[in-house]
Order: sequence, then structure tokens, then C-alpha cells
Amino acid sequence: MIENVENKQVPDILKQSSAMQSSSPNISAKTGLDASLQVSYDSLIERAKQIPREDAGAVQRARGLLSSGELDNPENTRAAAEAIVMFSI
Repeated sequence: MIENVENKQVPDILKQSSAMQSSSPNISAKTGLDASLQVSYDSLIERAKQIPREDAGAVQRARGLLSSGELDNPENTRAAAEAIVMFSI
């Protein structure tokens, strides 16, 4: 059990807390501090530029397989489902 706790102290604590919170915007305005987030995406853009382009031939072969219907069989469906589960694609 927690001893020596008086319920009448709670309103006093809340008043003090709200008084401190209402004065906090003045502090940052006086000091000139800035809490804004600065983000640079330059490194991500550079990494994306270094990713090799897809093989145009592979894309054409995949389109041909899709349009011919050769990929619509139970084995390929199962393999695709397993890849989705394993790799979250």
C-alpha cells in the first residue's frame, strides 16, 4: 500500500502542471530554438540511381508467358503463394 497520499494534492499538482505548460511556448520563442525535423533524401536517391535497370528481354519473355497462359497452372500458383508468404511480396 502507498501511504501518506492525500487526494487534495491532486488538484494542486494539476494546476502547477497546466501553468508550466501554458508558459512553455514563450520559452521557445524567446530562445529562438527550432524543433522542426530536417530530413535529407539525397542518400536514398543516390542508392536508387545505382540499382541496375531490368533486362528488357526478361520483361518481354515474362509478358509472353503471361499472355500465353503457360503460367496458369497449379504448380506456379503454389510457388507464387509460397513466395508471397515467405518474402511478403
